[in-house]
Amino acid sequence: MDVEFDFEDDVTLVTGASGALGSAAAETFDEAGADVVAVNRRAPDHEDALVDPDAIDRFYRTDCTEEDEVAATVETIVADYGRIDHVLNVAGTWRGGTPIHETGQDVFEFLLDVNLKTMFLVSKHAIPHLRETEGSIVSVSARSSLEGGEGDGIYRASKAGVRLLTETIAAENRGVVRANAVLPDVLDTPMNRELMTPSEEWVDPVEVARVMCALCSDATSVTSGAAVPVDG
Repeated sequence: MDVEFDFEDDVTLVTGASGALGSAAAETFDEAGADVVAVNRRAPDHEDALVDPDAIDRFYRTDCTEEDEVAATVETIVADYGRIDHVLNVAGTWRGGTPIHETGQDVFEFLLDVNLKTMFLVSKHAIPHLRETEGSIVSVSARSSLEGGEGDGIYRASKAGVRLLTETIAAENRGVVRANAVLPDVLDTPMNRELMTPSEEWVDPVEVARVMCALCSDATSVTSGAAVPVDG
């Protein structure tokens, strides 16, 4: 069954839009008619950026680990567009390969910053505006956040934090702002293909992006606080 989404004139903020999943989200929401605003340190025209620049309405260069920058960017977006309807917290990364007793504090702080702090800060500053539009937040956690595992415990912990903050935001804004998370398994991205042996079980980022569309749409208007597996 073919499903079409209509986000005509909705303002959708996407963090990490230059990466594999962020670019899929930006392009999918753009195809559905949204005004996509990209918030990222890496511009769409950067040589390593994967997003189609035509899928982005405007780009705001922002370090989402710095609260002053996030606050200023959110206020600028509202000044430019008059509203924010959806926030997609996609910015994130993976590090692993060592047990906890061999993991450096720098890796711990890096993963908590990129995976959890960015989601916290962007959500924090967007929520007052989302309350005005009765909007939605979809954040990217991970299937592996549901359990411990060898070699990437800090990554799993950071993504578990995303899931728990999502549930908290949903509870604090019940009936006004919906907050949900997606839990993809290993994504089929250029970086993962460099780090691991590709598998047919890997998840296409476009499939994750379409689930994000569903969670922002009227089709899930009574769904909030959910953690949705996207693992094929």
